[in-house]
Amino acid sequence: MSSLTIVTLLILTLCLYSNEVSSSSEISVSTPFAIGSRVILRSIDDKSEKPDYAVELNATNFDSVLKETPAAYAVVEFFAHWCPACRNYKPQYEKIAKIFNGADAVHPGIILMTRVDCALKINTDLCDKFSVGHYPMLLWGPPSKFVSGSWNPKQEKSEIRSIDDGRTADRLLNWINKQLSSSYRLDDEKFENDQLQKNASDIGQIARAIYDIEEATSTAFDIILDHKMIKSETQASLVKFFQLLVVHHPSRRCRKGTSEILVDFDDFSSNKKETDSAGEKGALRNYQICGKDVPRGYWMFCRGSKNETRGFSCGLWVLLHSLSVRVDDGESQMAFTTICDFIHSFFICEECRQHFYSMCSSVSSPFKKSREFVLWLWDTHNKVNKRLMKEEASLGTGDPEYPKIIWPPRQLCPSCYLSGSGKNDGNSRIEWDHDEVYKFLMGYYGKTLVTLYKDKELLVEKRADGVLAEDLAVSASAHAVVVPVGAALAIAVASCAFGALACYWRQHQKSRKYKYLHSLKNI
Repeated sequence: MSSLTIVTLLILTLCLYSNEVSSSSEISVSTPFAIGSRVILRSIDDKSEKPDYAVELNATNFDSVLKETPAAYAVVEFFAHWCPACRNYKPQYEKIAKIFNGADAVHPGIILMTRVDCALKINTDLCDKFSVGHYPMLLWGPPSKFVSGSWNPKQEKSEIRSIDDGRTADRLLNWINKQLSSSYRLDDEKFENDQLQKNASDIGQIARAIYDIEEATSTAFDIILDHKMIKSETQASLVKFFQLLVVHHPSRRCRKGTSEILVDFDDFSSNKKETDSAGEKGALRNYQICGKDVPRGYWMFCRGSKNETRGFSCGLWVLLHSLSVRVDDGESQMAFTTICDFIHSFFICEECRQHFYSMCSSVSSPFKKSREFVLWLWDTHNKVNKRLMKEEASLGTGDPEYPKIIWPPRQLCPSCYLSGSGKNDGNSRIEWDHDEVYKFLMGYYGKTLVTLYKDKELLVEKRADGVLAEDLAVSASAHAVVVPVGAALAIAVASCAFGALACYWRQHQKSRKYKYLHSLKNI
């Protein structure tokens, strides 16, 4: 058979095949895959698959995810994708993950449900560190204990525990309920039968608000962009507020994200009369003001018993209070005008905006001390609460589990009330001990607010320092040198001097940084 005949037969075969494909009513002619391709079938099947709620972790993101989560506890399932028992267990585990993970969870921010595939080579060392000896294996503990951590079944004192009775969704949830003294159920609905923390006398509750402050900061940024609120007349107010956040925001992630926006702000706002077009919707959208995982889509300290109550407004108030207790005396007036201008320019609730700005305008003399500003914001918040208490009572729009009250309640700060003061129901006149109120606010919105956040940071830093210390000890033993006493004394004195100098430099840099950012207000 000649080569010409072979080529002709091939062309005829391809033509007939093409006609068959184009005549099929089930496959589109534009499909880039061959008929019967497993890729096509898999893509169709994937659309019908339910989403996974458990967070897939591996050796590259294990520490970072567990370090940053706001959840108080974590469950880590170690499994192998080839294991039939693991595949059968996955739907059971997903039922629990759906309750706790993500913005649509019934009880978000309490437990982080995660999975690690030990069959992947990248996770071999990670699974060895946690003594994985069978599949599936579940471990429970505070997220920070998993970070750079390990587990051994023979270890007597460990906050990481093995879950031995969790082979079904019901049994796993029962085990969790026993640990937390809770009553979560598989059929719980969002905001119904919720384990809301309503004990106002528990001062430690505010520690979880650090995550709500991040949520409020990111939400406010999104609102500004969504509603194209950055105009030539409001731009300076936003820059000044960002300057305040860079120095005094209680969250390191938000300070970092805001500083990145400020550094590049002039790149997409210069030479534009209004930045609500490509600059605001394009360039600014690329910035994540509080990190890639924020907003999370749910609230913790500020969570209401209804979808429409508390949330963003609560988070914004906590943000403002946390800023007020962090400014120095010389910054108090600037912080006051910055916050007033920001609310006036960017708070989208018209009535609330006007009310707040009228209270700002009623201040007749500038603040000379940060104490004055802290107490003014506290008093302003109480005036807002008092007004809303009456409106919500008459209209029935308040949160039944979190009615508005005058803050702080007596059980949270008894020393704030002078003897014989009235009830904090909005009707009685309360005699406050302002010194005690100020002391309470500084502790509540200052140290207590960031307790959980700082503890996680400190724990990770200590572990990192511990590893470094071990490395240095090994290095020192391998290269031991005899140091004369005089030289050792000189080194000690030099170290002390350097430490003092470092402290001074750090404080100086903070001042310089703030002054520099303040100079950007005319951008």
